[in-house]
Amino acid sequence: MEYTTLGRTGLKVSVMGLGCGGPSRIGQSAGISEADSIRIVKHALESGINFIDTAEVYRTEHIVGKGIKNVDRENIIISTKKSTWGTLTPKDVQKSFERSLENLGTDYIDIYHLHGVILKDYDYLYSEIVPTLLELKDQDKIHFLGITERFNPDPNHSMLQRALQDDIWDVMMVGFNILNQSARDLVLAKAMEKNIGILIMFAVRLALSRPKRLKECLNELIEKNQLDPSDINMDDPLKFLIHEGGAENLVDAAYRFCRYEPGTHVILSGTGNFSHLKNNLESILRPPLPETDLIKLRKIFKNVDSISGQ
Repeated sequence: MEYTTLGRTGLKVSVMGLGCGGPSRIGQSAGISEADSIRIVKHALESGINFIDTAEVYRTEHIVGKGIKNVDRENIIISTKKSTWGTLTPKDVQKSFERSLENLGTDYIDIYHLHGVILKDYDYLYSEIVPTLLELKDQDKIHFLGITERFNPDPNHSMLQRALQDDIWDVMMVGFNILNQSARDLVLAKAMEKNIGILIMFAVRLALSRPKRLKECLNELIEKNQLDPSDINMDDPLKFLIHEGGAENLVDAAYRFCRYEPGTHVILSGTGNFSHLKNNLESILRPPLPETDLIKLRKIFKNVDSISGQ
């Protein structure tokens, strides 16, 4: 495993994090047993992954808690989140936070996020909810504050651009992938200036794992004039990435593309089985993609800020 420092938190984190939400929810969405999901958490830890990301809404906090039960707490970085949709009060946050502690079997959270924040809710959350988080931080129950965007409806990162104006956020979770690289200029550049820890979500998702969905996304971008059809072969759009010395497959390319982007720290990977976890980990630990391939990707998708890759 390779490790890096998560920005100004100073936390030593694995470059791949186990994502416990997304389409898989560590296998729960596919119907595997809770015991098997717990084994995936344990296997991730045994593989050197020390960063685990979950959330109230994922309904996997209790599984993470059982998976880390007999592991030295100081060797694990736990990231979890409070949902922000609907009417949210400080009392709601306090109750939810205590449930998260109980589910996870811990007395503190390394990084506690406001989850899926959209721009219109940001100012309210900052003025009315953040003070409660700061109180919990003063009590040493939260070590660092994070915020995550809702990437599907906000693919041009309007909320995070607003959040970057404040100095309260130690960590941000950002949507970034081959197809939508807009976070490079809109979020990552400023985050590096402030030394904010960056967690990457949506590295793969549907468009980079299913050829049919990829072509649908590309046609949508062409219609929006965000992609020049002369720049890409629609019969096999990203075939140029797969070659000796390049990527082994498109998923491999997707993880490596995110892993070596300046300003990123942890690439989140969701999974529901051991072999998938192993493959994703191997990809993230491979060298960067060739510079010629990266230059071509930046050129093709330089104007894209309207899709998430889902």
